[in-house]
Amino acid sequence: MTLRSVAVVHGAVSIVNAVATGFGSALGISLKVEVEMVAEKGSGIIFESGNSNKMIDRIVEEVLSPKFITEYLLKIRINSDIPLGVGLKSSSAVSNAVALACNGLINDNVQDQQVLDSAVNASLFARTTITGAYDDSTACYYGGFVVTDNYNRKILRQDLCPDDIVVIIYVPKNCQRGDLSKLKLLSDLYNDAFNLAYGGKYWKAMILNGILNSSVLLGDYLPSRLALENGALAASMSGNGPSTAAIARKEDSNKIKSVFEALDGYVIVSPINNNKATLVKQIG
Repeated sequence: MTLRSVAVVHGAVSIVNAVATGFGSALGISLKVEVEMVAEKGSGIIFESGNSNKMIDRIVEEVLSPKFITEYLLKIRINSDIPLGVGLKSSSAVSNAVALACNGLINDNVQDQQVLDSAVNASLFARTTITGAYDDSTACYYGGFVVTDNYNRKILRQDLCPDDIVVIIYVPKNCQRGDLSKLKLLSDLYNDAFNLAYGGKYWKAMILNGILNSSVLLGDYLPSRLALENGALAASMSGNGPSTAAIARKEDSNKIKSVFEALDGYVIVSPINNNKATLVKQIG
């Protein structure tokens, strides 16, 4: 018997960075990760595309029993259009997609919280996150806006984003991330940004987050300022950087894209995502 599951999970951008306080907010975007798992007669694990790492290995070990791995040869394909390590939640998207695909192989009724817990546990184990990144994980998994208590793994607010919104992302060339420990120096102000998001004032929250992130992590507010000057509703360094995400209505997106293209780096334009992660299962 052959088992097959295909999970699709999208990326996200930050509204409020959770590192300083443990409370955060994020918004889903349409860049995506697809993970296909095929279990057939044999034993062991083969990565046919994508690579194994501590986070992925942990999820497979947590979700699939040793007996399953000895009875099945597991073939894994990971394909992503989310750039790695630039603040677009690639790690959360991959961990969610792997956890969802693994659960799909063995469960007829996959539980959302079980998937999210597996993904967050593995991310903490692999030290790809400080807070557990529950804001990032849930924004990737559910889409739309999320406002979260990361340490207690609670969603405090969820909203859909208007469909006419586009995210224009600037990824600078050869730019390093800053010292995350310094974010706590401005925890009171990050809490103010969080309260704005909790009140549904997402664009104001994101603008404040951008000012704080840029002042602490990189010291370069130019991309966000240029975006706001050219019609962006909000702009901020996403995650811990180095990318900057600008939020705009579709009719204003080309102007912001042109401004970003004049900088040293590359630009991605993505619609927002309001859709939950998907799972397709087959038994043959």
